[in-house]
Amino acid sequence: MTKEQPIKQRTNRRRGLRAAVTCAAITISTLAAVLPAEAATAVAPAAHPAQLSLPSPTGRYKVSEVPLHLVDHSRPDPWQTGQNYRELMVSVYYPTTHAAGHPAAPYMLPSAAAHFDSVTTNDYLGMNLPTGQVNWAATVTHVVQGAPVADGDGKRPVLIYSPGLGEPRTWGATLVADLASRGYVVVTIDNTYESPEVQFPNGSLATMVTPTDPDAFIKKSLAVRTTDTSFVLDQLGLLNAGQNPDVDGQRLPNGLAGALNLSKIGMFGHSLGGSAAATAMDADPRISAGIDMDGNLTNYDGTLMPVAEHGLARPFLLMGKDGITDTGPGWQAFRAHTPSWTRQLTLRGSEHASFTDAEALLPQLGLPPATRTENIGTIDPATAIHTNEAYVSAYFDHWLRGRCGQLLDGPSNQYPEMEFVD
Repeated sequence: MTKEQPIKQRTNRRRGLRAAVTCAAITISTLAAVLPAEAATAVAPAAHPAQLSLPSPTGRYKVSEVPLHLVDHSRPDPWQTGQNYRELMVSVYYPTTHAAGHPAAPYMLPSAAAHFDSVTTNDYLGMNLPTGQVNWAATVTHVVQGAPVADGDGKRPVLIYSPGLGEPRTWGATLVADLASRGYVVVTIDNTYESPEVQFPNGSLATMVTPTDPDAFIKKSLAVRTTDTSFVLDQLGLLNAGQNPDVDGQRLPNGLAGALNLSKIGMFGHSLGGSAAATAMDADPRISAGIDMDGNLTNYDGTLMPVAEHGLARPFLLMGKDGITDTGPGWQAFRAHTPSWTRQLTLRGSEHASFTDAEALLPQLGLPPATRTENIGTIDPATAIHTNEAYVSAYFDHWLRGRCGQLLDGPSNQYPEMEFVD
């Protein structure tokens, strides 16, 4: 897959995705809005591409990461005819107290970064950014690789992160690293051939397939993500028992085996990844709590997803962007049918991408004001980031660690941008 236009409201989504499919394209997510074309694409590449930086994690720990190459030999790849196994790349983020001397973790590997720069930033994410303006592989993450897992606190709850359609697993690194700095083990998943780019250890790059039917593509994507998530949880069980699930024999950090509390698993995601959190939680009882960040719970054709029709018997949080949104029917149905704890929050002044690294990185790019506002709204970026981190961590702390969850009870003077929806 090579081309795509982002879409943000259902009125535009159906028309835009059909047109995109006709041109061998797909949307960034089921919720993105068509952004206006801008003259920025005519600017020549920079002689010295910019190096961007993510904000530092706010928890007590430093953060380390290890990538894992996982292969499921029990099923053929659902997107590639003739490939008799499913191949995934995941990253495991975890707390450490001994980061010194360990190499910085790359934001993206070189081939993935090149594809992200030439295709994903504009065709999927709507930045209208000239190729060669940013060195994405050199983005500062404040994360190292291969450090030992921090001692203490017993076994650590596990969180799964699912990115939006047209977003790589790295596009949520700000929130992921912050949660790891607070003591969680966080696993991010690239769903191969649906992710815009996945680079494997041998240097090969897998890119998104071309859809033919938008509604069928979205439904299949959610089904595949559900199965992928359960497979990854199985592999984490092997890892925790002392086995190495990495097919290339990647050296695992000291202390990772046995450090995971697999009875305390949460899942969160953005856009289609938020939809996947609900769908995977519905299918796999090992997931105890979930968060959907601006992901629809209706299908592309407007019908309710099954999880919206019957709800969930476990806690689930809905976090949405401000203004007119097409999540309404699915979220209303889900809340009406969910017998367990549920809340709906709106981040005032936000846009669809405000729940991703776009909130931290786009302000560093000097984009036209209209493009920036279309992507991340009018909220102050630092405020958006810290507010999201506060509520996501409070939610998982409450349901996976048994800590006080007062921040979830009602509006807070400390975070006035977060609105509780009745």
